[in-house]
Amino acid sequence: MLARMDADALTPVHLDKVMDGLARNSALPASMVRRLFAWRRGTGDVANRPDLTEDMIAEILAIDDGRLLHSLALNERLPDRFRMRLAAHRDGAVRAALVIRAASAPRSMLEQLIDDPDPRVRTYLAQGHWTPPDLRSRLAADSDPAIRAALARHWPQAPEAVRRILLTDPEAGVRAAACSTYYAHRPYPTPPSDLLPALLADPVTRAGAVVHAVLEADTLQRLAADPDSEVRAELARHPDLPPSARDALAVDPALSVRVKVFARPDTPEHVRAQIHASVHEVSRSTADPDPDADDDTVLRWYENAFAPTELRILRLPWVTADPLPHIDSPYVGFRVSAAAGKALPADAVARLLDDEEEMVRLTMAHTAPHLVDPATAESIERRYRPRGDKFTFWWDEREVLTFPPATLRRFATDPETRLRSFAPRDPDLPPELAEKLAADPEDRVRRAVAPHRNLPLPALLRLLADSSERVAEAAAASPFLPREHMERLLDRAGL
Repeated sequence: MLARMDADALTPVHLDKVMDGLARNSALPASMVRRLFAWRRGTGDVANRPDLTEDMIAEILAIDDGRLLHSLALNERLPDRFRMRLAAHRDGAVRAALVIRAASAPRSMLEQLIDDPDPRVRTYLAQGHWTPPDLRSRLAADSDPAIRAALARHWPQAPEAVRRILLTDPEAGVRAAACSTYYAHRPYPTPPSDLLPALLADPVTRAGAVVHAVLEADTLQRLAADPDSEVRAELARHPDLPPSARDALAVDPALSVRVKVFARPDTPEHVRAQIHASVHEVSRSTADPDPDADDDTVLRWYENAFAPTELRILRLPWVTADPLPHIDSPYVGFRVSAAAGKALPADAVARLLDDEEEMVRLTMAHTAPHLVDPATAESIERRYRPRGDKFTFWWDEREVLTFPPATLRRFATDPETRLRSFAPRDPDLPPELAEKLAADPEDRVRRAVAPHRNLPLPALLRLLADSSERVAEAAAASPFLPREHMERLLDRAGL
């Protein structure tokens, strides 16, 4: 009776989000799933449910609502015959969404879409590793240079014939994407040797070609004097760079070039130390550019300002391959790279787990979570500081470290918000603790406990009317929400 009174008294503040949560609720009965098809606000996520029957899918197609169809196109369990129908839909956004989830799509659908008039569709096909190579290759001749550039960035291991077409494309942007210092996927390509002279002569492809160049004396001299700092930075990465050229680049006016020398395995330690000190000194002393400064000046200022951060975020495969000599390195990037090593002895792991730098600790914990004892795990999480609501950091998105039930229950009353939000990971969390967490002042904690199986029903119902959108949505998605309350929510929404 109390639960019924609470449900009658409480009205969701964020009804749209409650409907979105209900649409994803795995316990929502089929009859109520159908009622949500009439909801014209929110995200249309009901069409992305994995339990849709063919009759339900046909009903969604007949409704012909853009949001529902877009969500349906993203449904990985969509039967092929319905995919083919959506491939002919008039809305390009629906067809594009269909391609995003095309990993298991029939070839006939991709053949139908490869010449689609909407560039979004062809762009996703160019980017998709699931696109059959013969169809994907056709996009190298696409009329839109942006699509050819997308193909070059996302298909670095394309057949040589395709890469030749892209490397010699009449559009500079396409050539730059085909011979770049960065691609969307690894391994990175090696340009055909006969094209290297032209690629080195072309300003838009020169930087990407440098590391593949044969460093004859005149080539080395020309590249070392190139006015483009990116070219000199790529030269500083060249595996065959002579020591004399390396040492000259170690004092290059552009700090981005010095950083590349710093990262080389053959750089003497005293030179590395000099670069580290000079990067910080020059970066601190560089004045902000004038408001009317040209683009090149602003870019140089930004590169110099970012250089100390670049030193910290270096990830060095040669250090990871042989980590032991670097676990006590004075450089954060070296210790982080060492912490990514897979076969460190226990004492080295312990030192890195207790490193003064958070990124070292997190990397080591992620590399070897099975070697992190509960006390160390708690220390790492207690010392961790989130980057802020507007910045998603990978540690926030993954449950790397685990805790025993007794620790999780202790966390339920911890002063730290982050640790309280971990308590619902205990599947047997006592109902009184779950109820206390549902009244927590921090929405992160309330959201974490909303779907818990031991959360008392009155507390769950109150979360449906929570002031936080995310909490209300999580409460509506709880599979432990009774059917009668699901129905009452649909009634409130007029469904």
